Amino acid sequence: MIQLTTFLFISGAEIAFILFIAIMVFGADKLPEIARGLGKGMRTLKDATNDIKHEITKSADKNGIDTTFLDDVKKDLDDVKDDLEGFTGSVKRKL
Repeated sequence: MIQLTTFLFISGAEIAFILFIAIMVFGADKLPEIARGLGKGMRTLKDATNDIKHEITKSADKNGIDTTFLDDVKKDLDDVKDDLEGFTGSVKRKL
């Protein structure tokens, strides 16, 4: 069985319509520049988040705080995520 993943329940036609509107508003020559700027912004945000996580972990280790329970929590969250993906994969979008 092939399982299709939808992005926020948006179909291909809706994505094409959104792209058409974006081209009409910004122009075809500006879209790559806008996409590049959004990509850089998202990368900066991801790097900042990773830096914050690293600093929190480093200060917890420095102060002797036990963080081994985080691995158990992460495993439990991953199990719940897998179960949820299994459930949502069986639900079909109805129009």
